[in-house]
Parts: sequence; C-alpha cells; structure tokens
Amino acid sequence: MHGSHDTDRDGRRPTGRRRRGLVLGAAAALLAGTAAGAAGGGPAQAVDPGSTRQAEFAAAAQEFKVPQSVLEAVSYYETRWEAHAGQENAEAGYGPMNLTDLTAADLDADGLSATLSPRYPDLLAAPAEHTAAAAAALLGTDTATVRGDEAQNIRGGAALLAHYARSYGHGALPRTVDGWYAAAARYSQPTEAKVAQAFADGVWDAMRAGATRTTQDGQLVTLAPDPRLHPDRGDVRELGLKDVTPPVSDEKPECPAGLDCDVIPGAYTLLDPGDQTDYGSHDLADRPHDLQVRYITLHTTDETYDGTLDLFRDPTYFAGAHYVVRSSDGHVTQMIPTKDIAWDSGNRSFYQHSVAIEQEAWATHGATWFSENLYRSTARLVRYLAARYDVPLDRAHILGHDNVPGTSEGGVATQHWDPGPGWDWEHFFDLLGAPIRATAPAGSDVVAIKPGFARNRRTTTYCDDVQGYKRFPGPYRSFDCPVTSADAPSSFVPLYTAPSTTAPLLSDPYLHKDGSPGTNAMNDWGDKAPTGEQYVVADRRPGWTAIWFGGQEAWFQDSAARPATVPQKAERIVPKPGLASVPVYTTAYPEASVYPPDFVAFEGGKAPRPQVARAKYTIPAGQSYVAAGPAVNTDSYFAINYDGSAPYDQHDFVGQTKVYEIVYNHRMAFVNAADVDLVP
Repeated sequence: MHGSHDTDRDGRRPTGRRRRGLVLGAAAALLAGTAAGAAGGGPAQAVDPGSTRQAEFAAAAQEFKVPQSVLEAVSYYETRWEAHAGQENAEAGYGPMNLTDLTAADLDADGLSATLSPRYPDLLAAPAEHTAAAAAALLGTDTATVRGDEAQNIRGGAALLAHYARSYGHGALPRTVDGWYAAAARYSQPTEAKVAQAFADGVWDAMRAGATRTTQDGQLVTLAPDPRLHPDRGDVRELGLKDVTPPVSDEKPECPAGLDCDVIPGAYTLLDPGDQTDYGSHDLADRPHDLQVRYITLHTTDETYDGTLDLFRDPTYFAGAHYVVRSSDGHVTQMIPTKDIAWDSGNRSFYQHSVAIEQEAWATHGATWFSENLYRSTARLVRYLAARYDVPLDRAHILGHDNVPGTSEGGVATQHWDPGPGWDWEHFFDLLGAPIRATAPAGSDVVAIKPGFARNRRTTTYCDDVQGYKRFPGPYRSFDCPVTSADAPSSFVPLYTAPSTTAPLLSDPYLHKDGSPGTNAMNDWGDKAPTGEQYVVADRRPGWTAIWFGGQEAWFQDSAARPATVPQKAERIVPKPGLASVPVYTTAYPEASVYPPDFVAFEGGKAPRPQVARAKYTIPAGQSYVAAGPAVNTDSYFAINYDGSAPYDQHDFVGQTKVYEIVYNHRMAFVNAADVDLVP
C-alpha cells in the first residue's frame, strides 16, 4: 500500500508538509485499521418492517426500466445501501447511490493545494466527482435535491444507468441483465478500461452472490442471488477508454539487464517558497555511502498502475516508492533513485534503510492481482537489488509492508498490512533462488513457517466503515463490510492460545485493547504467523507446535502429514540472566547524547526522536526470539530542508547503542544488545 511519511518527522512541530501528510499520507491507510472493530457497518437501529429503501429501489427501477438487481447491486457496491442521513461521505458522495458533488472546499479541507497539486484542477473537472449534477439534470431538479432526498438520490442513480445504457444501445435499453454490464461500468465514471471492468465485475459478483443487510438507519435490503449471470466483460470496449501513462523519462533505470523497465520521476518539489521544510515526496541521500541498505520492502498499491504513477508524481501526496510493478505484464517503472529515501512505510528506522517496491494489486483481493508476470519481474528486481546492496535473501530482510512495525503506541495498530494473505512468499523465494527449506535436523529449536501456499486454504474477512477511508478519486469501492476471501490459498498459519482449534485465537494487545480474542480478519496480523518467518519453538504436542510470538506462547497445527514448518538453523536472543523481562522497541533511534549542542539548539533545545520502548511489548525471561543478524548501531537520518541548508541536513546520526533486530511477532522489532545474550 502506498506508504505514509513519518508525519511528525525529526521530532519538531509538524510543518505544512507534515500537517497535510496527516490527511494525505497514504491511500492505503484505508486498510490500516485494527481487526477488533470489524463489524458489518456498525450498530444498526431497529429494522423498519416496511423496508422503505427496498421499495424506493423497486419504484425507481420500474420507472426507468432498469433491472432492480442491477440498481441494487450498484448501490450495494458503492455504499452498502447506506444513506448517511443525506450527509457527504469521505469521497464527496451522497446517498445510497453515492452521487458525487466535489467542491473546491472539499479539496481544500482535504489538504490539497490549488497552486501546488497537479490533481486539483483535474479533480474539480472530473465527471466521476460530479455525478449528482448529471443525475439532477436528467430528473429536472437541482443537485441539492438528489444529494439530500433519499428517494430522489435512488431515482437519480437509476436515471444515470438508463441514460448510459441507451447511449450504448442506440436509444434502446438492454434486453437482458447481463446486457447492462457496460452501463454499470460507466456508472463509476472511470478513466481507465481496467478500472471500469473491475467496477462492473464487483457489481456482477454482488448479483451472483446476493446480499441481505440491515443499514445503520435500520433499513433491511435484500438482493436475491442469481448465479447464472455471465456478462461479456469485453463490453467495456463500448466506453472507448484508454489507459494513460505519464511520459517516460530518458533517464536510465536501475534495473537488471533484460527486465522491461523505464523511469517516470516521482515528485521532489518545494511546495512553499517561504518554508524550506515543506517539500514532497522523498528525502535526498547518497546510499550506500551515507546509509546502509538493509531491506527491500514489498507493497501493494491499492490503486491501479497508472493511478499510482499519478499519485506519486504529486508532491502534495507525500508518499512514494522506488519502483512500481504492473500486474498485467510485469513492467517496472522506477520513480525514485535507490540512493534516495522513499517515504514508503511510516517507520524511519526501516524506510531509511530500505528500497521500496510497490506492486499493482489490492491486498483485500487475495491472489487476484498477483500475476506470474508480476512475481517474476519483482523477483528479478529483488535479486538485482539484493546483490547490489548485499541484502540477505531471507524474510528478515525481504519484507512485506506488514512486517514493518508502527513507531508509536497508536501507530502499532494502524501500520499497514499489505501485501496480505494472498501473496505467495514460498513461490516468490523459489523465484529468488533462495527457497524456504530445512537447514537443520528435525526437532530444531528454530522453525520457519512453510504451510504450502496452495493447500493452506484459509477464510479471511475484512471490514471497513464505508465513510472512513476514501480519497479522491478512488475508483474501487469494494473494501466495505464484508470483504471475504473464502477458503483461499494463504501465506500464514493461524495462532491459538492452546493446542486446539476451539481455543481462542491469539490476541495482540494493540489490536485488541479489551483483551478480546483474535479474529480471522485479514488485517488482524496479531494471530497470524507469516510464511518464511523464523520462530523459536516453545513446546510441541502431537499435531501441534508452539512458538514464542509477541511475548506469548502461540500454537498452530503442524503434523508430519500436514507440515506447516521446516527446521532451520539461526541465532537467537534470550534475556540476560537475572532480568525478569527486557523492553522491546519498534524503532532504532540513537541516544540523545549523539546530537551536537548546535543541532539541539536548532531543534529548539530538544533532541529529536527519543527511543521509547513499546509499553505493551516485552520479552519475559524464558522466552527466545530469532535475531535477524549481527547487532547494529542505532541511527537516524536527518533531512529537513528541501535544499539541504539546515545544520546537519541530510546527515545520519549514528549512536553508540547497539540493537538486535528480531522477528518478534508478525512484525520485526528491536532489543538492546546490552539486555540480551546471543545463542548460536
């Protein structure tokens, strides 16, 4: 997912750049919520036996001769039939049909700048953001009416669908439900053919499966299933859309020979001439000369390839990646030189040492977008980068965004969780030429998770508030409650509190503050051990293995008939004798004494980024965790001015404190070397 920049960077009061970053940090912040709150659209009021909304769908469908199933499915895909009491939702949409009316005030409130954001005028002119006015014109009424009157909103949506259908049928309406595919595709007002197709596919998936839901205002709506539907997906050609890619630069990409690569530079722009700290969208550096590259971090875009390039070229977006890989053909676009630091994961201790690769995909869509072309291109790129920067080909250094921890007490729960359960780490490491395999005899104290992706079928869900995340101009609306990946190949094993599938799932204290059990939600990473990660064995029972995981004993099914692990050899850490527990850190910032007095004075008399242990994470005596490698010095790269003119600007402060990076739970963490012993 699009990474977010460290919004309170360098410990100072947020500048204009950082304030906007709180809102615009990352499109995929939409998927960063905790699993504990997953519920079907929040608490509902008492059900209205008359089902007024269902009757309004029926009346509008009859009036405009739109199949009621199509009208209901479009509304379900857009809003889950929610009206939000006529209030604007987070993508400037109104009512059950999500009729949009984006204004300059909306963009200004969202932090976009009319003078600095290249998307600002395009958004104000985009048809996708002004469907309310189009619907009102068809009804002969005003925009305010279709925004605020629920029945008129549904009539407006039906009128738009009928209007679109006639435009492709030479004035006639389709004779079959499947014939409405192109009209439904156009309802999202897409600019890319694949976006149009994906929207219509979502609508048809809803009609095939059917749905019944009680909305937050107590309306019971039912969409009857029709599994016989098989539209011609090629009908999107009727829309006449072409995917548009920004101009390619003449710069030579940093790519292996033979890989299809180009360069489209990401934004590096001073936004406010009066404020050198207000720039986007990465930091200049000279890696590996001033900073070691230790990680390669894989993300999913949660946006189309073209849309991602558009966002990363906008300096007010405040996020970026070194590379973007296209799903359809594996084409690679470099956007930031690898010597520079991309704002990709929200954790400086990782992203300042990482090369970031965004892959065109949606984490909630399972394996759908992970084409073989994408796997192979990403693997070739990772092999090239790993060799160039001496990055080990293991899961402690080839990370998913989900392996990067949050930097604060609140940030632990909201850090992103892509590429998600559908990314096949086993296949990917096979392509890297570094397969996840046994490196120790059976019965080893250390195991790596390897359940076999294809046969490791899990059902996971995802739920998000329909108003809670959308940013302009998000074309996909399939992340609302509930998104379910049913019995699908998955790259994790579920963790239980005891050796029984009836025992509660493990509960992470930051995701489940009330102590409730873990869930099968995709973003509930606290009860999921990811493929390839190494853990120390805590206990064994017939058919079960326990590991130390986040300070707890975690059990998962692991038998000779269905192995979920391979034995491996690895160094591990244990608390020093006499210590009841040792603190766990999610950053590796240096001690305050490393900062010179003149720098501290420049910072207002306070050293930036104190190293603070996570309050709810510890390693108790008797537990052990795998060390990712030798102890390293703490450090923090300081970059504050666009032109590098501040004292010690674009400089890495290196501390005397040494830390071990460890595989702590689903995510990485750090412990002070002075607190632990290393066990070969």
